[in-house]
Amino acid sequence: MKKLVAILPALFLSAAFASDAPVQSGAAAQSEVTVHRYLIERTFPPGALDGLDAAAKSKVNATNAKFGVKWVTSYANANKTKTYCIYEGPSKKAVREAAKANAIPVDSVTEVPVTLTPN
Repeated sequence: MKKLVAILPALFLSAAFASDAPVQSGAAAQSEVTVHRYLIERTFPPGALDGLDAAAKSKVNATNAKFGVKWVTSYANANKTKTYCIYEGPSKKAVREAAKANAIPVDSVTEVPVTLTPN
């Protein structure tokens, strides 16, 4: 666990984040809805993520879209009981509602608007 905690800052503060400004895209930009970036921490029972296939991911993404939420990427610990996910959405509430609709746990939601790069 200490190794995971030690590498998390490098993972999340990488150049993968393109901008400090809130993201506007597609229909969201047309309706002037600001999209924010969030880090979601989740805890799963052992084995819960073993069946996460393309069909399951597609279902999660379709449900997320109903709330204006987009799953960007996720990182998991070695035994796949903790995940740290980057999402975009209009609000913390929308992220939590999408998770509830998907029956996915949420330990915490933290807005992460600032990009720090190693260079």
